[in-house]
Amino acid sequence: MNLVIKKSKIPGAGKGLFTTTLIKRGEPVIEYTGDNITWAECKRRNEHHDGVSAYFFYISARKCVDAQNCPESKARYANDAAGFIRLPGFKNNSRFEIRNGRPFIVASKNIKPGEEVYVAYGKEYWDAMRENGFGPDGKKKKASRESDDKTVHEHHLVPKREAAKH
Repeated sequence: MNLVIKKSKIPGAGKGLFTTTLIKRGEPVIEYTGDNITWAECKRRNEHHDGVSAYFFYISARKCVDAQNCPESKARYANDAAGFIRLPGFKNNSRFEIRNGRPFIVASKNIKPGEEVYVAYGKEYWDAMRENGFGPDGKKKKASRESDDKTVHEHHLVPKREAAKH
């Protein structure tokens, strides 16, 4: 697949993943790559990111992918069109799938050349982001003086069918 990274069409989202060729429904868009580590290692690494490392992909307790320090991993630039807020005209056109123990972004409809690839991160991801104090702009909100809750809520990319197992 011919994929390029450029400014996302979603306001405030930063960079996005775009295709230069037609990707047909059901075809893999790209494999989600990065460091292959365990879930325990993901949690350890997450502590160094104030509990908000957003590039973990959970496959199993023994296998996760961390793309945090892998900017060459193009899949990490795919945004969720249904993130904190839903904007008119933006809909996810792909989904995460685990194929033979490896995570992929797979087209859920035909994606035309020039279109941005949008993939659902899952409710668990967005709930954890909110619980960790992030707002729709992707920035951490200042903590309330009344709140002394220092709990860090874990979040990671988990396909819906796997979330129930986790």
